[in-house]
Amino acid sequence: MQTWTEDLIPDQHGRRAVVTGANSGVGRVTAMELARHGAAVVLAVRDVAAGEETAATIRRAAPGAEVEVRALDLASLASIRAFAEDLTGPLDLLVNNAGVALTGARPPLTVDGFDPQMGTNALGPYALTGLLLDRLTAGTAARVVTVSSIVHRRRGLDLGDLMSERSYTGPRAYSLSKLVATILGLELDRRLRAAGSPVISVLAHPGMTHTNLTPRALANRNALLRAVGRLNPLLVSPVREGARPQLCAATAPGVRGGQFFGPRGFQEIRGPVTEVRASAPARDPGNGRRMWAQAARLTGVAYL
Repeated sequence: MQTWTEDLIPDQHGRRAVVTGANSGVGRVTAMELARHGAAVVLAVRDVAAGEETAATIRRAAPGAEVEVRALDLASLASIRAFAEDLTGPLDLLVNNAGVALTGARPPLTVDGFDPQMGTNALGPYALTGLLLDRLTAGTAARVVTVSSIVHRRRGLDLGDLMSERSYTGPRAYSLSKLVATILGLELDRRLRAAGSPVISVLAHPGMTHTNLTPRALANRNALLRAVGRLNPLLVSPVREGARPQLCAATAPGVRGGQFFGPRGFQEIRGPVTEVRASAPARDPGNGRRMWAQAARLTGVAYL
């Protein structure tokens, strides 16, 4: 693949996109670039006021941009259902970008009884995708983009303890949530293919970027990654660069279901966009089947 930048995004006029967590970080850049290239973009955000500020910024940068803000809290199944019920009409792109990274003591469970990171980063996007699948099927060459993380490869993650009840640290729970999100994104690809669906599921990760998640994602990681964090901004990528893998996954011609995009540099920390490989546990079809069944049971949203 040639060196890919946002300047290579094809014309997006006539396409409609939902970007979760679009009011900050790589989500904000993703929404900006999609709108700048002509897409109608729904900013799906917890903080509606911050979303409106982002929408105003996008409209100033891209006069005539079609942008709307809608409330969505991925830690709440009720919020996810309300968002999906209110969103009518075909949808061509869903970017499951929103995420939380927590440190410190174990936080309270969500209203649905989930660890907040598992709920927001993995189970919430699973439910949202299922509830919007009919709208995506009605779209044109529709794609679902799951935003993963390099820390999904962390060893010793226990898929039998999704809520980190046996052993909790914030970074470990974050890594586990990103592993589960990656497993579900790849299983979604398998199931869409088996169903003969026109929708494709692709994945991306930003490497390490200057976002509000970076310091927390680095916490308690190995010495190399902590050292990289201390070398900001020399080695950690700017947010615009970090958004490129998911923008590529969302818009590049010829993308196939199941592909995974990330930075090409050392340990995928930063660099030009390339196709990368998920961890062995993430690629395991057995894990995919088990996690899909678990997600359906926990969220009450069963599809495919």
